[in-house]
Parts: sequence; C-alpha cells; structure tokens
Amino acid sequence: MRPEEIKPDTRLCTILGYNAQTGYMRKYFNRILKDQQINATAIALNIGDEHFDFTMQNVGQSKVDKMMIEREFSKKALEYCDSLDTVAQREGYVDFIEVEEGKVKGFCLQDASKALFEQAEFLDDNILFAAKMMLLAARWFDAKIDVDEIPLLIGA
Repeated sequence: MRPEEIKPDTRLCTILGYNAQTGYMRKYFNRILKDQQINATAIALNIGDEHFDFTMQNVGQSKVDKMMIEREFSKKALEYCDSLDTVAQREGYVDFIEVEEGKVKGFCLQDASKALFEQAEFLDDNILFAAKMMLLAARWFDAKIDVDEIPLLIGA
C-alpha cells in the first residue's frame, strides 16, 4: 500500500527494525494483505541500536498496539515486555508485541508456524518466516492462512 492509499479507515500495525521499510517482513506481510484485498498495512519504523531502548520504553504509552519486531531486535525486546507467551519464554525472543492498557505483551510464533506443516523439519527458515507473516495477518486482520500460497509469496 502506497502512502496516498492509506485512508482514515485503513487499519495499521508497525514493524520495528534496522531496515524495516525495505525488509522481507514488510514485503511479505503487506503482500498478504494486498492479495486478500484487506484494507490494512504495516508501517515500517527504521531505527538503529541507539534508538531502540527509547522506542521500547515508550511503546506502552504510544498509539502503537501491534508491532512486529525484526530479527535484530527480537531478543533485546524481551526485557521490555510486561508478559511473554510460553514460546517466547522458551525460545528467548519475540516475533511481535501487542499493547493492551499500557502493558506490552510479547509473543513468538515458532511453534504455530511449524504446526501449519506436516513435516516442518524439512522446511527452510524463509518458508517458516512467511508462515509467521500469514499467522500475524490472520491474527490482526482476519486474513486467511493458506500455506500453498507461500511459494508465490516468497517468489514475488
């Protein structure tokens, strides 16, 4: 979605990372939404290490309520979460956060992405990453999950 296409009723979420604007997270996530004609988009926030702490310390009081965390910050984000799901606790990183009533909740989609496939042990990281984007699009914006679409998504 181009900036001029964002309307007052467009639903938003955020991506936080070094190159969030041009990364695969934004590319895959927004492609899923566009292909399914969902009026939502991920707004990317490119930041460096020097701004990460400030951003995360204040996210609970911001207007952000859904944020994907790029890989470079996924471990460091743990310390800013008021709660973590069991997978994030076990794996030691978060894929995304949600803010509810000022509380930051961290989540990891590792198990859920693998559960979409009969033999996940044979899949590469890129396929599992795309599956995570489908899971998030479904969670936040009611997108359909169709793992058969992943080769088209990552090949685009």
